[in-house]
Amino acid sequence: MEPILTQKPAKAEIVKNAKAYVLALLEEKLPAQLVYHSPKHTTAVVKEARALSEAAGLSEADQEAVVLAAWFHDTGYLDTYDGHEFRSAELAGEWLTQQGYPAERTELVQTLIKATHRDATRETELEQLLVDADMSGMGRDDFFANAELLRAEWETSLGKTYSNTEWAENQLAFLLAGKYYTKAAKDRYQDQHKDNIKEQRKLLKKTEKKKKKKTEEEEGTFAEPKRGIETMFRTMYSNHMKLSDMADKKANMMISLNAVLMSLIITYFGAKLGSKTAALSNVGVIRNPIIAVPMGILLATALASVITAILCAQPDVTSFKWLKRSPQIATNRRVNLLFFGNFSKLSLDDFQSGMTQLMQQKDALYTNMVTDIYYLGDVLTKKYRLLRLSYTIFMVGLILTALSFGIALLYKM
Repeated sequence: MEPILTQKPAKAEIVKNAKAYVLALLEEKLPAQLVYHSPKHTTAVVKEARALSEAAGLSEADQEAVVLAAWFHDTGYLDTYDGHEFRSAELAGEWLTQQGYPAERTELVQTLIKATHRDATRETELEQLLVDADMSGMGRDDFFANAELLRAEWETSLGKTYSNTEWAENQLAFLLAGKYYTKAAKDRYQDQHKDNIKEQRKLLKKTEKKKKKKTEEEEGTFAEPKRGIETMFRTMYSNHMKLSDMADKKANMMISLNAVLMSLIITYFGAKLGSKTAALSNVGVIRNPIIAVPMGILLATALASVITAILCAQPDVTSFKWLKRSPQIATNRRVNLLFFGNFSKLSLDDFQSGMTQLMQQKDALYTNMVTDIYYLGDVLTKKYRLLRLSYTIFMVGLILTALSFGIALLYKM
């Protein structure tokens, strides 16, 4: 007797054909910006729908209907985003009819697909099973990775943009509002769903903490020193020190130059006046007294220039005699405990008391730093005013010396 060949059930054939058709359709026509509602998502929903149907003990016919609905449930995204479920039901009906699928079963598949709409009422077990499979993501360990894909999809497709905090709040609200209808889904996803809620709460707290820190760094207050303020003070101190050093070097240069000129002129005149030979003979400045005019101008110029340069270079220490009588040293905006010219006038006890106040009050610390910068700027203003005067005298003196020397030569000729 020949063995009887068992024919493959029709249900397996229709599901296989539906899989091939839907995957090919999605690969070919699905918009590229749909990175969440992709073939991968559809395949995952089908897998979960099959697992839930088996766990619920559905008949083969009902399992077939649920799986077919799962394959077609997102095909409507090819034509529309909002309300895609109804378009998905239409596409499923058209294809199943072409395949000769029974009309009543086709209508069932369409009803199941429409049940996945957010406002639909899920009354039958099959509808609830498909919805649970579609929402299985919130009870899986890949929830957070898929959520980022959905965020990107909404931004590109719907123009909805979210900050990290807003998105974290949105996802937490979604998880808290989400629920599973069937016992099979609760047994399969409930534990991971609870873990995802806990993890999302932690993520929200972390995001809010980062946002608060960023806001504080941007706004920054004297009550809580921030990096930007500290950088500003560091830069200002550095610039003041550089400018002061530059002024001292220029003043020293003028002192050296004019001192040499004065030495040469005085030595020359001293040698001429002190020499008996020069006094008896008609040479040098005695024979040409008019030459003494430019030499005298140059000497006066060098003297005035060197005096102003010395005034520029000499130390200028500001102090306040009344500091000892100030009861609140650290909070007085005219007092600068960071500068020796101020605190050197205090007793050791007063200085220690003031520094203790300063270290305990952050606003007082910044007040002293601001005061210090102000007086450094005041000293720099005096330095550069005197330095400019020294250079101006030297320049004018050289011009007058050259003019007078030229006039003397013309007169002589």
